[in-house]
Amino acid sequence: MKELFFLPLLLVALILVGCQSHPTQTDPAATLVPTSCGDVKNMHRVGDLYVAGAVTASDYPLLKERGIKTILSIRHDSETPDFDEATLARAQGMTYIHLPWSGPDELTDTKLDAMRRVLREENRPMLFHCGSANRASSGWLAYRVLDQGVDLDTALSEAKTLGLRTPAYRTKALAYIQARQ
Repeated sequence: MKELFFLPLLLVALILVGCQSHPTQTDPAATLVPTSCGDVKNMHRVGDLYVAGAVTASDYPLLKERGIKTILSIRHDSETPDFDEATLARAQGMTYIHLPWSGPDELTDTKLDAMRRVLREENRPMLFHCGSANRASSGWLAYRVLDQGVDLDTALSEAKTLGLRTPAYRTKALAYIQARQ
């Protein structure tokens, strides 16, 4: 009889340990939800992943309140000359990951590999952003198709909703996906 009493407690303990030691994953069936947080531009949430455009210095305490644990920024430091994003994120207790790129020539397979790895492996909730969500949406497209098994048409539609508007980013992301399927 004692075993039956301790079994539920053991199960709860294992669940709690599992939740604390592993990053969560966005459910492939989750849908985009437009959201807002301070002055963050073009922000959408999909499960525990936020994809957005520009973030300002005053947004960081609000992102902390929202529970964001990891920031993945693909903006060059020169895009935020008025503040040091890494310092602000770390001051809020967030993990800051910087994979800067801009322009089609800088969107390489290596960058797409790195973005996908972060989206798969880092702690959530996470904010993945660039200046307008145009660049972030190309990484999103590859992640949704290759890591989550979302069909290409759905992932393309999501990427467009997020802000994908540069044909060269779309072309590079699609070639990358095709080469890895």
